[in-house]
This record gives sequence, C-alpha cells and structure tokens, in this order.
Amino acid sequence: MVFSSNIFLFFFLPLFLLCYYLTPRRGKSALILFFSYVFYAWWRPDFLLLLVSVTLATYAIAIAIDSKDDPRWRKGLLTLGVTFNLATLGYFKYANFGVQAFNSLLGELGFHQVSFTEILLPIGLSFYSFHAISYLVDIYRKEAPPARNVIDFAAFISLFPHLVAGPVLRYHLLAQQFRDRIHSLDRISKGAMLFMAGFCAKVLVADPIAPLADAAFALPYPHFVDAWIGATAYTCQLFFDFSGYSTMAIGLALMIGFIFPQNFDDPYWSVSITEFWKRWHMSLSNWLREYLYISMGGNRKGRVRTYVNLTMTMVLGGLWHGSNWTFLAWGAWHGGILAVERYGTERFGHSRLPQVLRIARTMVLVILGWVLFRATTLSGAMTMFSGMAGLNGWGMSPEFAWHFTSEYVLMLVFAILLVYALPRLRRIGATNAGYLLIPLFLWAVATLSAQSFRPFLYFQF
Repeated sequence: MVFSSNIFLFFFLPLFLLCYYLTPRRGKSALILFFSYVFYAWWRPDFLLLLVSVTLATYAIAIAIDSKDDPRWRKGLLTLGVTFNLATLGYFKYANFGVQAFNSLLGELGFHQVSFTEILLPIGLSFYSFHAISYLVDIYRKEAPPARNVIDFAAFISLFPHLVAGPVLRYHLLAQQFRDRIHSLDRISKGAMLFMAGFCAKVLVADPIAPLADAAFALPYPHFVDAWIGATAYTCQLFFDFSGYSTMAIGLALMIGFIFPQNFDDPYWSVSITEFWKRWHMSLSNWLREYLYISMGGNRKGRVRTYVNLTMTMVLGGLWHGSNWTFLAWGAWHGGILAVERYGTERFGHSRLPQVLRIARTMVLVILGWVLFRATTLSGAMTMFSGMAGLNGWGMSPEFAWHFTSEYVLMLVFAILLVYALPRLRRIGATNAGYLLIPLFLWAVATLSAQSFRPFLYFQF
C-alpha cells in the first residue's frame, strides 16, 4: 500500500483516523501497531514476520543493555544488536550483489559460476533497520530510556508514515512523544495541509515529468540536449517525488500528534555540496553524521583522517541506497566533493563567487551525481555522461524529439520554476495556501484515479 493510492486515501486512512481518535490514550500505541502491520502486510504478508523478528530481537537486546552497568557488557550487547541488524540488512539487500560480483570474477577467470536463487528485498528494510540501530545506540548512550513496553517500541519501528521510505528517525527524538503528545484540531489541520501538499507534489509534478527522464536514460546514444534535459527532468522528479513523500509522512504523523523533523530545506538553493547535504534528506544526513561519521572519528583525528571519514561516510551512504556499483560511485562522488570542499575552505576560506554562480555550480555537480543514482549500470551512466559532453551529437536526437512534446516542455519548466519559487510560496502563509491546496488536491486525486500510480522512488531502497 502506498500513500498515493485510492485504497489508502478512501479506506485505510479514514478508518485509521476514526479508530485512532475513538481509542483511549492507553490503547493508541497498540492501534498504531495494528494498522501499521496491516499497512506493511498489504504488500507481502510473509515479510511481516521479518519486521516482527527485528523488532523483538532489538527490543530484547536494548533491555539487556539498559540492565547492565559493566561498560564491556554494554558495548558487547550493542555490538551484538548492531551486527544482527546489519547482518539482516546485508543478507536481504546485498547477497544478490555479492554473488553476482563473485560470479563475474569467476567468469573472468574461466571458472564455472555459482548458481543461486535471487533474494527478494523486503520493502522498507533499510529504513527500519536504521531505526532499530538508532534505538540501540540511544539506549547505550543513555540519551533516552528504553521504551515502556514492547508495544510502544514496535509502534515506533513500524509507524506507517515513516515505515517504508522514511524519514529516518532517531528514537530519542520520539521517545517522549510516545509517552505524551498533543492531539488538537490545529495539528490535524496542519497535518492535512502538509499531506495534501506532498500528495500534489508527487502526483501533479513528479509523475508527469517521469516519462521524460525515462526516455532519455533509455537512449543508446543520447545527444547533448537529450542527456541534459533527461538528467534535469530526473533531478526535478526525484526532488518532488521524495520531498513529496516526506511531506506526506510528516503530515500524517502530525495528524496523530507526532512531530517529525524536517527532511528537506530547499536543497537546490545550496551554494555547495556541503550545504546541499544539510538540506537534502536531512534525517539521513543527520543519521550518517551521528552514527557513522562521528563513530569513525569525525574531525578529531587530523585533516587527512577527516577527509577519509567524509568520503567513507558518503560511500557507505551510497551503498545503503542500493546494492549496485552506481550507488557506490554516487556516494564516492559526493564524498570526494565534500572532502575537496572541506580542504578548500580550510586552505582558502569561503568562495567569493556570486551566490547565483555558486548555486549553478552546485546544481551541475548534483545533476551529474543524479545520473549515477538513476542509471542501472555504470556503463549506462557513462552513456549519459558521454551524451552530456556532446560526444554523440549536440542537438536533439530524433529518438528523443518525439517524447519532448509541448506538454512535457511546460511541465519541466513549471517544475524548475516551482523548485526556486518554493521559499517564496511558503512565505505567503498557510491560510492563503489552503484555498489553493484544496482544489489542487482534488485535481490530484482525480488524476490519480484516472491513471495507474507510480511507486515512490525511495521505496526501492
């Protein structure tokens, strides 16, 4: 089940909200847990068992950590819990990649390849594994007390607004909210507004420009114009798709009293890649900094080690997104740029270029990175890069021209303008925006009903 579907809009969500507000406070966590499990099992009931297993094992290990005073026991139990979650993630997400890479090596050496059955990746595994790890670390660091009971903890892990595609939440930020949170008409109305805004971003902006990106990345020899239009279309599609989902998730949570942290802050206005990662997928950036970068030493072990830690954090962040060399390359691309920017700032100070040029420079780097992110193979990414360099021709190829209709031109221009108008639109005020959002939401619902939905891009991670 996905947010942008009729079954969710007209059956699941109304039924959940009705039951939630009729349930006494003491039973709300159990109700959240029940509906979240229904939400998850709608896709594959058998993988619900994996979610439950991760939840119970993590909860038990955290209780054991909290009960021990000996630092060695505490650290050993933390290692056990983190290893268990990473091993689960590694098996389901990276076993296929590992066997395929091993078979490629065997083939190069002239040996027979190993036969294997591909393992299906459970939806949302990357996210709830990170949530489980953050819980263990927060308990170990004594940043939050353990959950009052297994129901509260299971509800945190499986909370359906963030279960399958984030935001990536740290337990200590929600621990108090599970014990006591505010339910009010104001929060319900603000949450509904956020949900409608995210829904419109997904259905009315991201989905309509997706075919343009698909067409460009499918070309065997994209020309200069093809490649740059396709890469730009994907850049806009990914932003409105993922930020739309995050906004919907934050809105849904607010409707039941939870305050989730912001996940996007106009990232395409960034003047550097360093700033970009403070604005894009902020919950993941904070998680990677808190649990990877700082754990590896951060900037406490000298300049060279700092650059290595920055690069390795982003490489691992790229690997988290998917078991493909393209994601490793994407992580290395951003990690390398972060290290170079850190060195440049320490050596020469901040750039004195005008802001508009710094934004343009950053966007070129981001778009090149998104090519790696979108391509299914490194050779496919190289094909796009060759097109972006004009090696296959400078104009628009005939194969792409018939896709580039006036409708797609208008949608792409609208998406680009909207990206850079969003800060201004937010300053108009929620009251005025509401009058526009309601008809746009109804239009988006009608559009969704008239066509098949496109899954959110981050569901694959």
